[in-house]
Amino acid sequence: MSDEEGLKELLRKAGYSEKAIDHYIKKRNVGVIEGAEAAESHTGLCGDSMRVYLKIEKGLIIDAKFQAVGCAGAFASGSALTEMVKGKTLKAAESITEQDIARDLEKLPGPKLHCVRLAVDALRKSIASYKELQDSKAKGKCNTR
Repeated sequence: MSDEEGLKELLRKAGYSEKAIDHYIKKRNVGVIEGAEAAESHTGLCGDSMRVYLKIEKGLIIDAKFQAVGCAGAFASGSALTEMVKGKTLKAAESITEQDIARDLEKLPGPKLHCVRLAVDALRKSIASYKELQDSKAKGKCNTR
């Protein structure tokens, strides 16, 4: 049995779906977006942390990446989240819920459901930071007239 097959077997026994395992193994969108319009982090109650980077053009998220310090559930959730937000408006991305990510992953072990909350909170912080920056830029333009 290969190392990867052994890991997959452990994750199955722990209660992860095949889709969640795939997200964890492939770790889609892990990394940094240089020059990201938004990049904020959140630390969950369990101590896991996630930072979500967003590349935004004309109100659309054109790229998303994340970094995490955490368990398989955190990486699977971050991977699924970043796939879900690409191509969405900020408003649509803000409406993504824990249930949406959990449904997309199909199954996580019960004790790992807090990981989807971690991903949602990090995303919302990134979007809020972007909006605050845009608002302050708009106010700055108004004050220079």
